[in-house]
Amino acid sequence: MRRQQNRAILLVTHHFAPESGAPQRRWGALAGHLVPAGYPLTVLTPPPHSPSGKITHFSPDYRPGSVRSGSHGEKIIRVNYREHSHGLGSRAADQVVAAVSSVLRGVRPAAGRPAVVIATVPGIPSVVAGWALARWHRARFVVEMRDAWPDLIAPSGILRRRGRKLGLRRGARDLVARVVHRTVTRLQARADLVVTTTAAFAEVLRSRGVRNVAVVRNGTAFEPVRENAPVVVTDRPLRVVYAGTVGRSQGLDVAVRAAALVQERGHALDVRIVGHGNELEPLRLLADELGAPVRVEPSVPSTEVRALYAWADTVMVSLRDWEPFEWTVPSKLYEVMASGVTASACLAGEAASLVTANGAGAVVRPGDVEGLADLWCGWLSDGVVPAASTDAATWVAEHASDAVLGHRYTELLDELLPHPLVGHAGRGARY
Repeated sequence: MRRQQNRAILLVTHHFAPESGAPQRRWGALAGHLVPAGYPLTVLTPPPHSPSGKITHFSPDYRPGSVRSGSHGEKIIRVNYREHSHGLGSRAADQVVAAVSSVLRGVRPAAGRPAVVIATVPGIPSVVAGWALARWHRARFVVEMRDAWPDLIAPSGILRRRGRKLGLRRGARDLVARVVHRTVTRLQARADLVVTTTAAFAEVLRSRGVRNVAVVRNGTAFEPVRENAPVVVTDRPLRVVYAGTVGRSQGLDVAVRAAALVQERGHALDVRIVGHGNELEPLRLLADELGAPVRVEPSVPSTEVRALYAWADTVMVSLRDWEPFEWTVPSKLYEVMASGVTASACLAGEAASLVTANGAGAVVRPGDVEGLADLWCGWLSDGVVPAASTDAATWVAEHASDAVLGHRYTELLDELLPHPLVGHAGRGARY
């Protein structure tokens, strides 16, 4: 005979609905699966203020301290935040404020008594907050690494650029990077479970001695926008779309430079970069400087992305040539694979392998302007863009659909919380 099992989850995250973005969409989908599966979910999160840094919804339901029910029955507790700019220091300060507030609110009765505390990155301070709350509640501790943090700190140069502005010497910047890396790695090692979104990063963590690592990919519910058939481009420009975050990580200057080169070679194309991020204006200026056939446009609602993909002959997915990105698969790739539109993929590592193995499109080395220009010129010379294989959408349905990922997360939590027998206190969290 078994006693009733505590299966409550406390999620610490810096991003949640009604914000839009990959982290928000991921946990919206997971909540819709976990709550009906018998895992009550309480979320500690700031008011919606991404990506601008300023609050975007002014209803009392979103103020710090408010408690309300989400669309899937999850309880959402809003924590304090700090308005921020796009600068690293300002964003980090906001994350620290939210993390401290999460701890203070997470020990109050409204947060309940969780059996599992999940801390999700981005928002590295969220991991520290999650660890503290797991200790307080004697709960299992799960670290969810959406990207290869903190490994991205060094190649991205964010500490180097910010450190120069603050007058920090190189030694001080290096010390900060080492401390952050060591802190996150130790918390990963102390976690009962570390969830990554790629198999490659899972292997990296296992090589560092992290004992329990599982993969739950980012997912998508995107439906095909066209049949998998070649697109004829003999009498019009090649239509290229990028839709998503426009930041340094994406390295979209390669698209602008390649478009200018294709035009110099006498071919016609129409490139649209649609999204939000720090690089919108620099890309617009670069396109003007080069006279490139590129339109840089603000983001559109998710409901309009399908129309963008239906217009396009090819959809671009791009990351910079940084080693940690070889362990990363951008969530945008799954969306493109599901859409049936041929991908122009400036990717390496696991992401590039997924494109190649499933016939989702063509792969160009990240940052390779000549290679991307050659690809597009080749399609224009042939007068046709090859069709993406149906294998791409099939792979997404089997490995990266919301239903599959929700089921996988439930399995992991079932393993983490074995049903105790009556009279058995169960095993407490160990840190």
